[in-house]
Amino acid sequence: MPITANQLREKEDYQKLIVERLEEDNGYLVRPAEKYSSRLAMDTEILLQFLENTQPNVMERLRKFYKNKTEQTIINFINQEINKSSRSLIDVLKNGVEFDNGATLQLMYRQPATSFNQKATALYNANILSVMEEVYHKEDERIDLVIFLNGLAIFAVELKCNTSGQNYEDAIKQFKEQRDHKTRLFRFKSGCLTCFAMDLKEVFMCTELKGMSSLFRPFNKGSEDYGRGNPHNKDGINVSYMWEDIWKTDKIFFLIERFIFVEQKETKNPDTSKKSYSENLIFPRYHQLRCIEKLMDDMIENRTSSNYLIEHSTGSGKTNTIAWLAHILSSLYDRSERNIFDTILIITDRIIVDRQLQDAVSGIDHKLGQIKVMDDKCTSADLADALAGNTKIVVTTIHKFYYILEQNLLGNMKNKSFAVLIDEAHSSTSGTLMNAVTTVLSGGETDEEITEEDKIREEIQKCGKQENVSMIAFTATPKPETIQLFGTLNEQGQKNAFDLYPMKQAIEEGYILNVLDNYVTWKTYFHLNKKTEEDPELHSIPAKRKIARFIDLHDTNIAQKIEIIIEHFRSNVAHLLDGKAKAMVVTSSRKLAVRYKQEFEKYIISNGYNNIRALVAFSGKVPIEGKDYTEPVMNGVSEEELREEFDKSSYQVLLVADKYQTGFDQPKLVAMYVDKKLHKTSAVQTLSRLNRIYPPYDKTTFILDFKNEYEDIKRAFELYYKDTILFETITPSDIRHVEKVIDGHGILDSDDIDIFNTYLYQEKRTSKDKSKMWSLLDKSLREFDKKAELKKVEVRGTIKQFLKGYTFLIQATAYENVTLHKKYNFLSYLIKEINVGGGGNDFDVADKITVSSFRQVKTFENKTADVKSTPEVKLKKPTPSNPEVVNKKLLSAIIDEINSLYDKDYEPDVASKSAMQIRDLLLKDGRLRASAKNNPIDDFKFTYEDSVEDALVAGYEQNMDFYTLLLENAELRERITIVYMEEIYRLLREDK
Repeated sequence: MPITANQLREKEDYQKLIVERLEEDNGYLVRPAEKYSSRLAMDTEILLQFLENTQPNVMERLRKFYKNKTEQTIINFINQEINKSSRSLIDVLKNGVEFDNGATLQLMYRQPATSFNQKATALYNANILSVMEEVYHKEDERIDLVIFLNGLAIFAVELKCNTSGQNYEDAIKQFKEQRDHKTRLFRFKSGCLTCFAMDLKEVFMCTELKGMSSLFRPFNKGSEDYGRGNPHNKDGINVSYMWEDIWKTDKIFFLIERFIFVEQKETKNPDTSKKSYSENLIFPRYHQLRCIEKLMDDMIENRTSSNYLIEHSTGSGKTNTIAWLAHILSSLYDRSERNIFDTILIITDRIIVDRQLQDAVSGIDHKLGQIKVMDDKCTSADLADALAGNTKIVVTTIHKFYYILEQNLLGNMKNKSFAVLIDEAHSSTSGTLMNAVTTVLSGGETDEEITEEDKIREEIQKCGKQENVSMIAFTATPKPETIQLFGTLNEQGQKNAFDLYPMKQAIEEGYILNVLDNYVTWKTYFHLNKKTEEDPELHSIPAKRKIARFIDLHDTNIAQKIEIIIEHFRSNVAHLLDGKAKAMVVTSSRKLAVRYKQEFEKYIISNGYNNIRALVAFSGKVPIEGKDYTEPVMNGVSEEELREEFDKSSYQVLLVADKYQTGFDQPKLVAMYVDKKLHKTSAVQTLSRLNRIYPPYDKTTFILDFKNEYEDIKRAFELYYKDTILFETITPSDIRHVEKVIDGHGILDSDDIDIFNTYLYQEKRTSKDKSKMWSLLDKSLREFDKKAELKKVEVRGTIKQFLKGYTFLIQATAYENVTLHKKYNFLSYLIKEINVGGGGNDFDVADKITVSSFRQVKTFENKTADVKSTPEVKLKKPTPSNPEVVNKKLLSAIIDEINSLYDKDYEPDVASKSAMQIRDLLLKDGRLRASAKNNPIDDFKFTYEDSVEDALVAGYEQNMDFYTLLLENAELRERITIVYMEEIYRLLREDK
């Protein structure tokens, strides 16, 4: 009968339970505490027993040298080797000790990868695990449990029993305040590998005891609600996984052989450039171990048949997870004891391989020549050589594959198997770049004569999942496309991540911060005036966009925002982190970034501030009033040096335009000032630049947002707060529907498409062949040109929808249709020749309007984020294009509409009639009626938001211009439609 928590009254019961389970279930020897040597942190009897049992010949050889002092000499020599600054306990365990007479003693025997070598298996089984209770590591200081491997202390455990009124926090306090960390047992690198502080519910670990500075990290599974802690264990104690799994023999050796290592870290003082070196003993967190084991188990069973999505939050230790996984997969064997992968590829979507990733992969034990990092000095030809050769682990960027494909640098790769680990799988995992990876790795050659149809089928197959390739995609914020490509089907038939470490757990465990705490929104109010006597008729939507850009770049607007940013930083941020705190300003355009930088300099000079300076980050040249501005010239440093320059104490603020909003780790970032509309994934990725912790400081974050509503940002985070599930995807019928619409436009001829593809798949094409292909395209283009301008926009948009949707379908599924692929090929070339003018948009508003009465008003302040999970996402289906109807309005009418939204003194009435129309449409919505009858109002809200958009589309013709504004402006849409939500819910629920 299992022992449960409510039967345990004293810590001694808990301790006894663990020892019994280690002895009876795992074969541990239970040793008396008197056998422990506090000078050596060893059980020398067990150590010598292991050496005699496994290496009798070496022991005999050593006896000839050291005579009656052999045992003491061996023990002291092993201790000296462990204590050397160049070595460590983990190093000695893995590599043994070598005497000056040439004799070598192994301190443990690794688990063989296969069962072929019976001697290796016998030696592995000769390892001895043992445990002691109440161990005195020094006089008057006793440790509850110490676990030994072959007589060497590897784990120290302090236990607390919740039913006795104590918990893991008391155990941590004991380690920090009541345990001398300078004793042999706790000496860094040479003492035990890990200290565990445990109660009945949670486990924390520490790899370096150093008094009050000791850092204890959670070693928990995560709760049922995706937060910190452990799930309820109906069969026993919540932390029973420690003795049922982590402390089992095979797992301990797995940890020692594959995971635990001493990390060598080089850091450079940003101000002095002086380098310093440090060491950290790395022990995996629970989710890292779980993720890798799950992948191993599935691949051992299924080899390269699947792709995998790993959704691990920022702060999950993803870099080490990828490095560990790469090394483990490089020597993984299946049930038949065949090596599964020839090469492990680690791919990043950055232009240059991330230095931290390079160091992590290279820092783990490996044989010389086993790893090749394709840094900025390596070419695509070097990558091709590495893939074709025997290099086990290759680290590269995704872009190099594109060049391999273009230059045809590789031949037959089908006879090799690959695991592809993708770091930060976002946009790079769809489209032509990802196709390049799969095509290169699946490339095969044959001497057989193949038909045109064979070539087309082979091309389709190379776009999707390859038999010889398994892809493992890592991301904290998976887009629907990423989930479809790499996700795993759950019991409900929906795709989600293969392994999950959610944002909520990372926040609650203290690895990242919740950036939605201290979130303040501001709104810009102003009054527009018509500057000219004329009242020209303009295209309404483009005119509003141009006016919005004009207002963004207005000198007064920028000056007011800069004043708010600088004064907020000086008052609330500058003193934090002992004066090291930094901020990022996110702008909506390169031109705005330049103007912000200019106004920033002007403001600090006019106010005599000499303790705040800014750098600016944007790409290329920005022409303003006849002068070109570039990032290096404005900063006085090169683009490559900007990261290091910003790390210096002389700079506090970084002004960015589409740079450094992803993949930029600067833990000193405390504040972000947002002057850009952010949506969904980009909102999470951008604002998450702030979420890094900065030990030992208790960091607090601030966000001031001039463009977004807090509720919109919160909804973006809620997609990734727990798990993320894809509940609607693209199917062949969706593509067929768009194809049918294209056919209906009458610009294609099926015979022409067949002839075009015949030429396309010829081994060699003559100039005459190419001329014929151009002629076939031109025939379709002439049919296209006969159409009206708006119809052209519609046709072109529908073709683009087809091309994008079809490309994704053949990547994400095994769908094959030769006829459809031929049409895809033809349209891929045709779309490049279609040029639809955007006539009517080439007007300037600067000479037609003036802006006055600028005011920046604080509209909302949030102190503590209340984020709930809304995990379901759906793919945007390809649909026939429905271009904007060009709606012209007088400039004065456009100005009135904008003033109704942004002038606080202007009384708007333009919305009332349209809002009532939306309300009437919603009351007729059958899906909304069903949701109201079956759900509480909190759940009804999600259906309501979708139905509002549907109602706007359905009622578009009633008020095209205003409805377009609502569709584009989520803030305004919510403000108008939320008024009726409770009334509509009540009426639909009462069936009125």
